[in-house]
Amino acid sequence: MREDPPKPRVIFWPQPVFAGFPSPGDDYLEPALDIHDLVVAHPLTTFFLRVSGDSMTGACIADQDVVVVDRALTVAHNKIVVVLVGEHLLLKRVKVTQRKIFLHPDPPGYPVLELHKDDEIWGVVTHCLHRLP
Repeated sequence: MREDPPKPRVIFWPQPVFAGFPSPGDDYLEPALDIHDLVVAHPLTTFFLRVSGDSMTGACIADQDVVVVDRALTVAHNKIVVVLVGEHLLLKRVKVTQRKIFLHPDPPGYPVLELHKDDEIWGVVTHCLHRLP
């Protein structure tokens, strides 16, 4: 039995056609805002995480904020990163001193951790999304 050739795809135009006088304000319409367009540079290696705790409030990252983490970026001194330490994901600032990597809270007052070979840096924080009071 012979198959029919595929039918050409018909494009559905996303804007309506007006049967009257067009609105002068239509000249100023902008496309819908997509948060991904603003904060995601590498879609295949970026994810969002909700923060729990207050050890990074000095970096303006508070409990219940959402951080954008990009795994494609290279970790560098003073960057904020997400690190898998044991079974826990931690959000800390990286400090490199004398060929050792330390994970610092911001503000001080919480313990500073040394990064060990079993710990895995998941990615670099690029943005923080939070609700204003």
